[in-house]
Amino acid sequence: MATKSGDVKPVHEEADGVPHWSQDPLGFLIAPVTTEEFFERYYEQAPLLTARGRPDLYAGMLTLEMLDAFINSADLRQGMLDLANQANRIDANSYINEGGRIITPVVAEKYLEGATIILPHLHESMAELGEFCRALEGVFSCHVQTNVYLTPASAQGFPIHYDNHDVFVMQISGAKQWSFYGAPVATPYRGEGFELGRHEPGPVTESFTLTPGDCVYVPRGVMHAAPNVGAEPSLHITVGLITKTWADLILESVSELALNEPAFRRSLPAGYARQEFDREEARRHFETLTALIAEKASMDSAFDLMADEFLRLRRPNLAGVIAGTPDVPREGDRFRKRPLVPWQVADDDGKLALIGPGGDIFFDDDDGDALDVALSGAPFTADDLPCKDPKRVLRKLWANGYLERLSRER
Repeated sequence: MATKSGDVKPVHEEADGVPHWSQDPLGFLIAPVTTEEFFERYYEQAPLLTARGRPDLYAGMLTLEMLDAFINSADLRQGMLDLANQANRIDANSYINEGGRIITPVVAEKYLEGATIILPHLHESMAELGEFCRALEGVFSCHVQTNVYLTPASAQGFPIHYDNHDVFVMQISGAKQWSFYGAPVATPYRGEGFELGRHEPGPVTESFTLTPGDCVYVPRGVMHAAPNVGAEPSLHITVGLITKTWADLILESVSELALNEPAFRRSLPAGYARQEFDREEARRHFETLTALIAEKASMDSAFDLMADEFLRLRRPNLAGVIAGTPDVPREGDRFRKRPLVPWQVADDDGKLALIGPGGDIFFDDDDGDALDVALSGAPFTADDLPCKDPKRVLRKLWANGYLERLSRER
């Protein structure tokens, strides 16, 4: 484990001690470190390395063979694949044709010459990787994305740099020698990217080799480099957390306050950009506005709005829904809410709005008790739903990916 002082030490875990990601997505990455310890000691504070001695731990999500097959068979378009070397990204015009398609033989040639192959957002094309990201979104309440990197033997994709979002790096195959160099910018904004020449690395603070089945958490702002070591190509998944900040929340609360306070909506004084403009009156108005923020800005209202927006923008999990829809529900069918699907219920002009992945679903006002049963996480049948039309409620939840079907009752 990496302590706050920067000393990275691997954590070893028995093979049967790592939870499956569908039950505990964060534990899948950090066990045996607990969720509580992670958020207290490491999150946005210090790197964490976990080494389990299980080279095949991530094989269900991705292997070199799966990646090879994807590159060979997918209709790759611009934005779905990038190439980079240690200096910078390679000009996309060298491997994209006039129709916007990736020229895969050129990609192979560049790779043989030492270029790193990058596949952004591969979770949108590979089912299990996508499901894992959705599960992790439920833990962090943020958008989760992936970049996949395939680096040839003895090569390096990028020079020393920092990321402006937190990442978990899951090593699939091969090995990389990681080095940390401190954090020149504490928790940088999303737009506050690394600039070569402006942010200089300090001395190496930690160094370790990441091998198959290992994972390292890297807070945003921590400078690092990771050249490939050994005779095999290195394949890893970088899982990125695209979080909201306290600044986002405060800006949202001020925006809401401005809807009710005309003083915020007044134009800036005429001529304010002139050199001779007297700012005293403007300063007094600014102080009036900051006083209004302190007095009337609502955290809860802004919090609710951002939480609902997060839920609506999630991608629904419809695995098995189409195949199982024609006969839902069958006699004796038992259902349960899918684990880790986020949701919220709100009143909307006499209707109940179920806010969750894919947008709002509306139910009758007297369906509330049925929703409580269906979304509790406990197994249930259609007959257990206390409402006028249990099948209608169940089918709506099923079609929108909230439920999984269990074995029939006997």
